[in-house]
Amino acid sequence: MFDEVVLGIEFFEGLTRIDAAIAGAVAAGGCLRCGCGRLHRSDYDRKPCGGTIGAAVETCRRRFSLCCDRRGCRRRATPPSVRFLGRRVYAGAVVLAACTVALALGAWSPKAVRRATGVPARTVGRWLAWWRGPFTATAVFVALASRLVPAVATADLPASLLARLAGDAKACLGVALRQLAPLTTTSVPDGSRFVRGVGDDPGPSGDPQKMA
Repeated sequence: MFDEVVLGIEFFEGLTRIDAAIAGAVAAGGCLRCGCGRLHRSDYDRKPCGGTIGAAVETCRRRFSLCCDRRGCRRRATPPSVRFLGRRVYAGAVVLAACTVALALGAWSPKAVRRATGVPARTVGRWLAWWRGPFTATAVFVALASRLVPAVATADLPASLLARLAGDAKACLGVALRQLAPLTTTSVPDGSRFVRGVGDDPGPSGDPQKMA
């Protein structure tokens, strides 16, 4: 179902609302470093790519970030995000969808992957190597794997994860992006606690707790 999915402006606007709500939750908790400073918005520019799957993501040009107002601290806290998967140039939803499409193509050729996703096959290959390798050693994957029976096939990630989620392609992507959000920051420990229950937008996210 991902080979025909096109992520439009409404999808990314929904993710932006979720990111804004997560940022608000992190700000409300104050500075995690000094314990007494207030966190103020200090966003920075991003230029995400979306290929043909998510060209509309190019309208999302601000990564929400916060900064402590206490002199002597000024620590930056960048909240978890459902739009950006770490420092990758492509949007998180595009990384998930493009990898799933490539796996579905089987013995895929570079031209077939590029034609189907708008993303270079070499780039998709690097993403697939990450899913099968470094990702499986993360706390996020360990937590997910402990909840899924039978176990997720690591060789087929991320498709094997998305296949366990309920809903259409966009809903599955939204749920997965919530689960992956803690991976998108190193400056906010235990980021998952700020994602739970925040910005429940049924458009892009579906039911974050519902798994098949």
